[in-house]
Amino acid sequence: MTLRQMFKLAVRGVSSNRLRSALTILGILIGVASVVVLVAVGNGSAIAVKRQFDSLGTNSLTVFTGGFGPGGGRGGRSNGITLTMKDVEALQAKTYAATIKSVVPIVNANGATATFGAASTSPDSVQGSTPQIQSAASYKVKSGRFFNADDQTLRRHVVVIGKTVQTNLFGEGVNPIGEHIKINRIEFEVIGLLESKGSSGFRDDDSVALLPLTTMRDTLAGGSSLNQLRVQATSSKTTTDAQTTVTNVLAARNGRNPNATDKGFQVLNASALIASSTSTSKTLTVLLGAVAAISLLVGGIGIMNIMLVTVTERTREIGIRKAVGAQKGAILGQFLMESVVLGGIGGLVGVATGLLGSRFTIVGVVPVVSYPSVALALFVAVAISLFFGFYPANRAASMRPIDALRHE
Repeated sequence: MTLRQMFKLAVRGVSSNRLRSALTILGILIGVASVVVLVAVGNGSAIAVKRQFDSLGTNSLTVFTGGFGPGGGRGGRSNGITLTMKDVEALQAKTYAATIKSVVPIVNANGATATFGAASTSPDSVQGSTPQIQSAASYKVKSGRFFNADDQTLRRHVVVIGKTVQTNLFGEGVNPIGEHIKINRIEFEVIGLLESKGSSGFRDDDSVALLPLTTMRDTLAGGSSLNQLRVQATSSKTTTDAQTTVTNVLAARNGRNPNATDKGFQVLNASALIASSTSTSKTLTVLLGAVAAISLLVGGIGIMNIMLVTVTERTREIGIRKAVGAQKGAILGQFLMESVVLGGIGGLVGVATGLLGSRFTIVGVVPVVSYPSVALALFVAVAISLFFGFYPANRAASMRPIDALRHE
């Protein structure tokens, strides 16, 4: 019997009981679709997190005040050092020029609300800084301009906003340059619109408003302390050395032990975080795929079950075929082909369903399809069909003709 004949007989056998076949195919379909979607979600999450850290720059360090207390939780501000412009000046000393390129001070206005007419929004981040923040944080201006040294010196009430703030206040595609908005009831002129950085699902990098540091202190956040520092190393190769320098300098200036767990400040190394998050994301993706693969295994058990029923129902047919000379290999091949047809249809429809499902945002993550995982899921679906279909097929092929013909 040729493969073509086996395929025709298999299709005829599958279509003879459509409801039962459809339910069996559904098990494989769900398994394959789950693998495709969950792996896509894992990839999408990994890419989003990497993009989040990439926005910091691979040679970027961020210094936060506060530490880690005895219980392992983040310490409060009372436990942390106070960052000031003198710390910035100390880190910018020529002594450290070989490893530190720039030090950018940042002051946050927490919980600030921006309004324009009847529209209002609360940006995720309202920051005051120097013009160097544009390079340090990899901000690119889409229209207008970034604030400059004159804006800083003259304490101008100007602001640069992200795409989310623009959309919430002015509407999609409306040019905000030259318009005046209010942040906490204080008026600022919009001089720049930033290019979109996108959202990671955990944080919207476009929900930002940036002001000159002097203006921020005059209006939204007084005092001489800073919330954080953004330090740029001279290159990605000197980032670790720059981190050591920053830690030692700040610890010495504030009378802290640079090797202590609780130093009163933390230095985030973007390169180390990227490597760590990439490793974690790969593990997460593998685990998601493994969990989804369990449903494929359940689908394979369903195929074995349906093929055992099919063999029982067609025992007399098997006996007749063997009585007229059908070989064991022909009977084995016929029932294996039916298993493959069930698994193949389920796999193909499952791939289509998974690709369709991956077009939607899931739990705030934009899925990114991994085509090798799609091919692997389809291959595993067919392999599982062969594996679980072998026992019923072999059972049918091993029947004695006389016993099969006696079956009622």
